Amino acid sequence: MAKTVRDNVRNVAIIAHVDHGKTTLVDQLLKQSGTFRVNQQIQHSERIMDSNDLERERGITILAKNTAINYEGVKINIIDTPGHADFGGEVERVLKMADGVLLLVDAAEGVMPQTRFVLRKALGYNLNPLVVINKIDRPDARCQDVINEVFDLFVDLDANDEQLDFKIVYASGRNGYAKLSLDDESSDIRPLLDAIIQFVPKPCYDAEFPLQMQIASLDYNDYVGRIGIGRIFSGTITTGQQVVRIDKTGKQSLHKITDLFAFVGLSREKTLLAMAGDIIALTGIENIDISDTITSVENPQAMPLIHIDEPTLSMVFSVNNSPFCGKDGKFVTSRNLRERLFRELRANVALKVDETASPDAFCISGRGLLHLSILIENMRREGYELQVSKPKVIFKEIDGKRMEPMEYVVIDVPKEMEGQAISLLGARKGEIVSMKTEKQYTHFEFKAPSRGLIGLRNRLLSSTRGEAVMHHNFYDYEPYKGDIVHRTQGVLVSMAAGEATAYALEGLHDRGIMFVKPGEEVYEGMIVGEHCEQNDIVVNVIREKKATNIRQATGEKSVKLSPHREFSLEMALEYIEDDELVEITPKTFRLRKKFLTENERRTTRRQQNPEKVAIP
Repeated sequence: MAKTVRDNVRNVAIIAHVDHGKTTLVDQLLKQSGTFRVNQQIQHSERIMDSNDLERERGITILAKNTAINYEGVKINIIDTPGHADFGGEVERVLKMADGVLLLVDAAEGVMPQTRFVLRKALGYNLNPLVVINKIDRPDARCQDVINEVFDLFVDLDANDEQLDFKIVYASGRNGYAKLSLDDESSDIRPLLDAIIQFVPKPCYDAEFPLQMQIASLDYNDYVGRIGIGRIFSGTITTGQQVVRIDKTGKQSLHKITDLFAFVGLSREKTLLAMAGDIIALTGIENIDISDTITSVENPQAMPLIHIDEPTLSMVFSVNNSPFCGKDGKFVTSRNLRERLFRELRANVALKVDETASPDAFCISGRGLLHLSILIENMRREGYELQVSKPKVIFKEIDGKRMEPMEYVVIDVPKEMEGQAISLLGARKGEIVSMKTEKQYTHFEFKAPSRGLIGLRNRLLSSTRGEAVMHHNFYDYEPYKGDIVHRTQGVLVSMAAGEATAYALEGLHDRGIMFVKPGEEVYEGMIVGEHCEQNDIVVNVIREKKATNIRQATGEKSVKLSPHREFSLEMALEYIEDDELVEITPKTFRLRKKFLTENERRTTRRQQNPEKVAIP
């Protein structure tokens, strides 16, 4: 049958490695296309699309978002996607809505691990990328070399001839200009907008085919409930229309569309009619979910399900049972925890929640440590208290072999410190893929087991005085690589509850690095420092100096302490061992032993290693 083409719509997703400038470029497209009125107040003048608090604090995109601009009579639907592989679930489902992609590559950094990841997904959907070499204003820009790297990447990923013949636009998102050649003069972003209209394919559909729309994203509103966001692939849809919803299992149910919303700039506006090629939001279907097909009553036909890569990392989330439980949090029960985790599944398609033998604990699986830590941070800010275990990779059984997830790791270190990078990766079963030295830096590419990367970033930064830059993303499953040593030092464990004193901390300074400061509340079993040797020891950090009426020559000297170690949430999760937990509360997080008393820990060790217990 003949296909109908819509000239006045373009659907384009922006994909790139993290921090290559996607969101900043979208800001310029919104501003220069006249989407905002001259007198319109914008809450944030930079990274407008990063509306989530965590996104703005971290400078990363976590959730894929839709916006739309009108340019030269064409509506351009733009999908801003995350760059981190941990949020690959977001990338995969929104690519289904696009007809083309803008592949952004930093003019200095070039091809990076997530560039490979997001491009592989785009090519898998048979999308033709328009390559944008961004940040050409950088003094260390190397545009031609980067273009060669991009072409090599296309070849590595088995791109077809049409995809290999990609068009190139040079841009500076920060300065708001784009051009088709480095020699061109340009002061605005219009060349990029023109390239989108010219090179991104127009939506086409069969005019006689019934309504087919697939849900790729979800939102929630207290008044209308779940909001489904997706693209119409054929037919039309109207407010008040009766439709059939076909879920992942193939079950059909009848519903009535309450409202339709079209994307206009950063907002949504009600509309009565939407056609094939449009990206819209709709309400009226109570339990609408990712991958659902919305189709006609007369001829209901399901669309292929959206494939999401499986999780590679798991952790156990449990109810906080420390002596300080309930002091900070609003939601502290197992019922609260269970409801919140299963509510997260409504939109977080890359997440998996499994019940455990204990009603107070749940096994949570995700795409990576960042993916899970963002969930924990959101829960903490919402008032939840919980405790989480050490992250563990998920192994697979393939053809009778034990397989483990592998990561593609890229590390840039100063030339004189390349030995540290090789040593650290080698100890974690990493294999060098390539090594290249330019100016004062060495660029490494490794393949390494995912479990070997847990805690690696901290050690790499410590051994290179903070100058190393590391990125990684999921590569494939390969046969088990053998045992990997995680943490070589033991920890200092508090023997009592109370307030840490400067006197006690000073007396322990030669035992290792402290994690607490004077005046901080501690409890028995809480981890208060790192031991300088391999074994764990119990210490007293609440000991006070005995008061006497005898004045000593050194008695008036003030106590001088070394700075204590501060942990970020990801650092804390990477640091702990199997017998330890991270306690999360709205105000703070603490490291602790699973069993708080020394007697409990000794009994557990005896049960686990009975052969080491001496015969009386």
